[in-house]
Amino acid sequence: MRFFAFLFAAMISIAPATSAQQRALAISGAVAFEAQSLAQLDASATARLLNPRARSNRDAPAVRFTTDWLATQPYIEGGAEWRCLTEALYFEARGETVKGQFAVAEVILNRVESRSFPNTLCTVINQGTGKRYACQFTYTCDGHAEVVNERGAWEAVGKVARLAMAGAAGDLTDGAQFYHTTAVRPRWARVFEHTATIGVHKFYRDS
Repeated sequence: MRFFAFLFAAMISIAPATSAQQRALAISGAVAFEAQSLAQLDASATARLLNPRARSNRDAPAVRFTTDWLATQPYIEGGAEWRCLTEALYFEARGETVKGQFAVAEVILNRVESRSFPNTLCTVINQGTGKRYACQFTYTCDGHAEVVNERGAWEAVGKVARLAMAGAAGDLTDGAQFYHTTAVRPRWARVFEHTATIGVHKFYRDS
């Protein structure tokens, strides 16, 4: 775990190099939210956070679904659950709109809350991994190594993952637990309720 060192080094570096007290005052508001968010990202707190009807955080910033707004948010690495969600967003949705990335994150969070799926982000995302093309998220079982080559995209979806886990985005997909791109028409989509279309993804729930 190196995100704590990264957090404080990054925050101090953006403040004027005057005194320790002045730097602390300059970043105190950011620290309050980020410290809470880092605590929430711990795997032991995941179950408490992942109720799609109750996921809300009054201390989280009001989300604007634009790349300009996302760029103003701090990038802070979290624990294993955060990393799993960030990887899923990177390999599944990094080319999507910001709103689309939040929507994909929401589906994964909704699955964790559902009794029909495992109860952590990492186990939901890696469900079925091991047999080629028999997994829930194709990138985990397509036979290709997961290599992050776009640092900027990784940091962007990492911000989305953190904010989504903190409950900042609300309910975009009306409780969806499934999605597919608009380029395909899977047979399973016929038996689920279509709840939203955001960007290049259609979202569904098991009604």
